[in-house]
Amino acid sequence: MADNAAPHADAAATHDVLLARWTRLLSRCQEPDRAEGRPDPVPYGENLLARWAESHRHYHTTEHLLAVLDRVEELAHHSADPDAVRLAAWFHDAVYDPERSENEERSARLAERALPEAGVSAARAAEVARLVRLTVRHDPEPGDADGEVLCDADLAVLAGSPRTYAAYAAAVRQEYGFVPHDAFRDGRSAVLRELLELPSLFRTSTGRERWERTARYNLETELRLLSVS
Repeated sequence: MADNAAPHADAAATHDVLLARWTRLLSRCQEPDRAEGRPDPVPYGENLLARWAESHRHYHTTEHLLAVLDRVEELAHHSADPDAVRLAAWFHDAVYDPERSENEERSARLAERALPEAGVSAARAAEVARLVRLTVRHDPEPGDADGEVLCDADLAVLAGSPRTYAAYAAAVRQEYGFVPHDAFRDGRSAVLRELLELPSLFRTSTGRERWERTARYNLETELRLLSVS
């Protein structure tokens, strides 16, 4: 019984940590002079966390959300508006269905609806949605500091240890379990090649220094393994 309960305990702890972080973040970002008062951050956080905990997710989970938020903190000194980036991290995969191709757009639209209702200014909500849309290609324009931070934080998983990267790749495959092997191999290989063709995977100086070499090694290794599978 204890062994079965441990994963649930870990999930509950992650949920509580994330909800506390969301509550502090949204409270900071809410406009101070709303006549009707500030909405309670908790229901919005619970809605987002329920999305991130959907049963069809294996990589795009609350653990991924927590990892991206932690990487944003490491890179926040590069950002012009760190709280906008933090909000974008919360929303960037809030809508996720591996059988659909417009998840980033749907996630951005969710941010555009939910954030103003939650008390965030229209201008900041629009910036959050813009950042979410960048995660389609992870290719922000030069000088887009906030876009660079979000994209680097999202791609940092590529620079994991061999064991961590293998677990990431396996979780991605599990999410696409409905795709036949040959089709997945071809599609995944195309994604890896597109990433490797970027002049740099990471745009911040911190990201390049910490993660670029390892991430490229991991991508090249996975691509080689796919070519012989």
